[in-house]
Amino acid sequence: MQLLITGSSGFIGSSLLLSLKSTRTYSITTVIRNKKNQDGVEDRSIVMNTIDQDSDWSETLFGINTVIHLAARAHILNDQVSNPLAAFRETNTYATLNLAQQAANAGVRRFIFISSIGVNGNQTHTKPFAADDLPTPAEPYAISKHEAEIGLRQIAAETGMEVVIIRPPLVYGANAPGNFGQLIKTVARGIPLPLGSIHNQRSLVALPNLIDLITTCIDHPAAANQTFLVSDGEDLSTTELLQRLSRALGKPARLLPIPQSWLETALTLVGKRAIAQRLCGNLQVDISKTRDLLGWTPPVSVDEALRQTAQAYLQAKR
Repeated sequence: MQLLITGSSGFIGSSLLLSLKSTRTYSITTVIRNKKNQDGVEDRSIVMNTIDQDSDWSETLFGINTVIHLAARAHILNDQVSNPLAAFRETNTYATLNLAQQAANAGVRRFIFISSIGVNGNQTHTKPFAADDLPTPAEPYAISKHEAEIGLRQIAAETGMEVVIIRPPLVYGANAPGNFGQLIKTVARGIPLPLGSIHNQRSLVALPNLIDLITTCIDHPAAANQTFLVSDGEDLSTTELLQRLSRALGKPARLLPIPQSWLETALTLVGKRAIAQRLCGNLQVDISKTRDLLGWTPPVSVDEALRQTAQAYLQAKR
């Protein structure tokens, strides 16, 4: 089977590529921004500095059976663009649909799209999100992913190409970027945090578990034209996550027991309501559809994934 992987030099893509090469016998074509991002992987690489709605994929897609589309404009801290939604749409919506349409025209059998739990919404209240819930995206990033999903389903209906959509929550693991990357650095340095009394519940997914699900969806017949949610199968409060991460790092958990309501109020007063929601709000996902339809179970536990993440961080610091 011949695969095309976009975003193969990113956090998820690089691990997926190594996993596929070590466990399966696929012929893999990768799309990278420049050759230095390939890190010695011997498969065929296509250099594309930008991926947009005008990109020509005709030669790249020749002979490809399955596309795994990871390339995206992700969350950007302190984004300076004047119209974030338009910027996200350019890459996450229009470029995705351009690739998918050309893939369908080229006879690609299956298109796997890594979306976001943000398509479901930012916060759960009475029950976890389910894969077939009515989408309620709120942020520009999630809106762009949702619009791509709509377009992909239309292409699937019109052409017969199978589409698989995976919506992960926060992905953590070795060399994780963004908020989790900052979090592990803060905990490792022993910096006290006012997060010792948070009683929320949040679903996360370890990188090895997400990689395992993507791999399962490459050729599982029941995955065709389905949307899946993914998590570790164990939800944690922010406080519990920090305690277990501290233990994995071999560091004391320096967590101040500030009442959750005080923290939420303080962050809201200084214009950090979104941060308060991420730290204190609930975001749970129901992966029963993924389990039942695919026979899939997260292969790595939370504690083992945190141990692997901490070990990789500590080794990199030596």
